[in-house]
Amino acid sequence: MKLGRLFVIAAPSGAGKTSLVKALLAQEPGLQLSVSHTTRPRRPTEADGREYHFVGVAQFQELVARGEFLEHARVFDNQYGTSKGFVEQQLSSGHDVILEIDWQGARLVRAAMPACVSIFLS
Repeated sequence: MKLGRLFVIAAPSGAGKTSLVKALLAQEPGLQLSVSHTTRPRRPTEADGREYHFVGVAQFQELVARGEFLEHARVFDNQYGTSKGFVEQQLSSGHDVILEIDWQGARLVRAAMPACVSIFLS
C-alpha cells in the first residue's frame, strides 16, 4: 500500500491558514485534517474535536510526557500539539494529511518527518 503524504501549512496568527485549509479540504475530500490539541479555552462557536481537542494543562502535559505529540508548542500563553498517533495511522493507511500549525510546530515536524511538504504563508 502507498503511504500518504504529510502537508504542513504554517503561518503567523491571522495570515490565512484556516481559510486556505478550508478551501483545500473542500477541493480534496480525501485529504485528512489533523485536529490539534490545545489548552486554550473553547470559543462558543467551536466544538471539541472539530476545531481542536480541548484539554486542560495537566492533561496536555501528560500527553507530552507520554510522547504522544508529533510536535507541540506554546503560542500566546496556550499550548498546542499534533497527535503523532493520528498522523502516523492516517499516513500508513495511505491517506494524505494536512496540518495547520504555527511556525514553531512546522519546524519540529520538518525535523521529525523531512519528507513532509511544507507551505509557509506570510
